[in-house]
Amino acid sequence: MKKGLLIINTGDGKGKSTAALGILLRAWGRGMRVGMFQFLKSGAADYGEYQAAQKLGIEIASLGDGCSWESKDWEVSREVNLAAWEKVREKITSGGYDVLVLDEFTFLLHFGWLDAAETVRWILQSKPPTLHLIITGRYAPQELISAADLVTEMLEVKHHYKEQGLISQPGIDR
Repeated sequence: MKKGLLIINTGDGKGKSTAALGILLRAWGRGMRVGMFQFLKSGAADYGEYQAAQKLGIEIASLGDGCSWESKDWEVSREVNLAAWEKVREKITSGGYDVLVLDEFTFLLHFGWLDAAETVRWILQSKPPTLHLIITGRYAPQELISAADLVTEMLEVKHHYKEQGLISQPGIDR
């Protein structure tokens, strides 16, 4: 019996989005219909995964206005990301995907822009039964963790930026 899993990648360590991209690539390689929708992140950034996805024909859409530390107006960021959530809800229920990634989505719950219990209830009731839904981001609320089939917490042990002051590296961090 095939069951669409609810997968959460959370924690303060690096690799949450990268792990989700690994599943996305594996599923795409198996002929599955895949997509990734990024919250907070702006499409103006030129991340390596955008370049790879474009070459492969994999859908990745950045729906935010920049990472939280880059926001110049929290109310604008809130509105942009809530509007993105409305679009993504349609994608979730469309039946057009086998694997869908909601990258950095936990922040909408953490910031209180969406009610965690209500959002998790909607996901459990609305997600097609065979859709694998992967949600990434720090601070996953307990409601989301409890509802998930698989939760991985990335733990930062050492980071090149904190330890050596090295900025993000193309192909590694972006």
